[in-house]
Amino acid sequence: MTKELNCCGLACPEPVIRCRRMLEEEKPASLRVLVDNTAASENVGRFLGRTGYSVEVRQEGADLWCVSATACGCRVTEPEPAAATLTPGKTLVLITTETFGRGDDELGEKLMGNFLSTLPELGESLWRVILLNGGVKLAATPGKALDSLKALENAGTDVLVCGTCLDFYGLLEAKQAGQTTNMLDVVTSLALADKVIRP
Repeated sequence: MTKELNCCGLACPEPVIRCRRMLEEEKPASLRVLVDNTAASENVGRFLGRTGYSVEVRQEGADLWCVSATACGCRVTEPEPAAATLTPGKTLVLITTETFGRGDDELGEKLMGNFLSTLPELGESLWRVILLNGGVKLAATPGKALDSLKALENAGTDVLVCGTCLDFYGLLEAKQAGQTTNMLDVVTSLALADKVIRP
């Protein structure tokens, strides 16, 4: 029986993450994945091809692509778990701006939201997220980034937000996620981390 997964309306990389979870949990012999943009169809197709499926991608409408996948032979390669290639230890994410990358701020905000919502894929190695300078705005501005920070905090990841920075931007009262921290905590955290990621 062919499984169907509707990923329309989901931002990158959520369609791939949902496909991986389905493969891990259900190991279907065949599946159809619906997406609403070319990038998602290519990413999902490439992922399924790497995990032992024969893949066909068809555009079925102006904003609809269908990725059909059938297991090659009788054995499907196990999808690599999200944190499988990570070295054990404490991973710290240091965010100093409210956007990801340079260029267009609207795109940068969207990318930052996607980045934060994907951090749980690091698994148990994700230890702490520190927000400095313009990055503190993420903890005080409603949207995907703030929702992701709250979810990280609820899942047990430390979220530290620079108090001096909050004060500078007039956001001390507006902070909705994380613990207000100071530079000593920041320096100590950087020293204790096994790996630091800076978007």
